[in-house]
Amino acid sequence: MKQQAGFTLIELMVTLTILAVLATVALPLSQVAATRSREEELRRSLWQIRNAIDQYKLAADAGKVNKSLEDSGYPATLETLVEGVKDLKDPGGRKIYFLRRLPRDPFCDCPSKSNAQTWGLRSYASPPDSPAEGRDVYDVYSLSSNIGLNGVSYREW
Repeated sequence: MKQQAGFTLIELMVTLTILAVLATVALPLSQVAATRSREEELRRSLWQIRNAIDQYKLAADAGKVNKSLEDSGYPATLETLVEGVKDLKDPGGRKIYFLRRLPRDPFCDCPSKSNAQTWGLRSYASPPDSPAEGRDVYDVYSLSSNIGLNGVSYREW
């Protein structure tokens, strides 16, 4: 009697069951990894924009940027950081640029909005507990209402 080569039905069912269990474990882990990646991008984008705003303020305080007595020294718009401003202390009248490009909020699923429109803006005159737009841009925040993996809302980052 010759023995037939191949798998039995039981062996195939056990193998499929093991693969199904592995797939159900891997899917949530891949979703967490994707969220973690977007959170890292958000962290990096917020740092870049806030650093550029701070550099603008330092330039304004040093007299390199034109500002009136009523102005806070912060940029009027986020686009100003990319477009640049004339350096008042440079005899050639060159511009100072603070960002090469404005990053987009990675949690904004809104392709019709410009990069600047994906961010919430807080003016210097607005209170920290209820940020509002105003004459300048003192800080930016994510408009996403989601909660981060650390339990803190993305708006509060």
